[in-house]
Amino acid sequence: MARTPLDEAQQAIGYTFRDVRLLDEALTHTSYVNEFKDQGSKDNERLEFLGDAVLALIISEHVTAVCPGLAEGALSKLRSRLVSEATLARVARRLDLGKLLRLGRGEECTQGRDKESILANTLEAVLAAVYRDGGLDAAKSFVLTSFAQELDEVARRDADGELSGDYKTQLQEWCQQRYGGVPQYVTAKESGPDHQKTFVVQVMVQGKVAGRGTGRSKKEAEQAAAQEALEHVKRTS
Repeated sequence: MARTPLDEAQQAIGYTFRDVRLLDEALTHTSYVNEFKDQGSKDNERLEFLGDAVLALIISEHVTAVCPGLAEGALSKLRSRLVSEATLARVARRLDLGKLLRLGRGEECTQGRDKESILANTLEAVLAAVYRDGGLDAAKSFVLTSFAQELDEVARRDADGELSGDYKTQLQEWCQQRYGGVPQYVTAKESGPDHQKTFVVQVMVQGKVAGRGTGRSKKEAEQAAAQEALEHVKRTS
């Protein structure tokens, strides 16, 4: 029997659904529903809303258990980093959710499958689908597995809850050893008011985009871009 896209999606996320319609909904962007109203599909916005809350609960429980000495403010900072759009998009890319999405033509033409906001929202929707289908234990298992790399770094945080990984330095050392040069960082986008700006940064390796990151400061966005680039070069080297 031929494998369906939903079969591939279940294999990618490591969970088999009892009600596969939940997964279908989680992978359906509103742009698709708006263009194909006659199909009666549901978009993933309601699941995304639920998934945001479920993820916050699971991550909060995890960091309080793993970091018993951290104060409330430091725990909040750590949780914010772990549930940020940049982190969620990075996890979604590892799961290859972009290629599994159902998108409208407009989003397809504007590279919607690689937009951080769409990827992050889709991951939250998929988490909610797992929660609705299998309960909190299944949702925890999905998060702990999917976020394993990010959660491993929690043990290397400082007293303020900052993760200690200096990805820019690691990427620079790798590039110097491999190519004899250094990566270049380019601010691709700035948005929001002055007191609450969001930055999108791309990191270029050998003239090609190797990673992209989002943050509340250029420094944070550069670190996120460097982390994604490191994952990319390790997979392709």
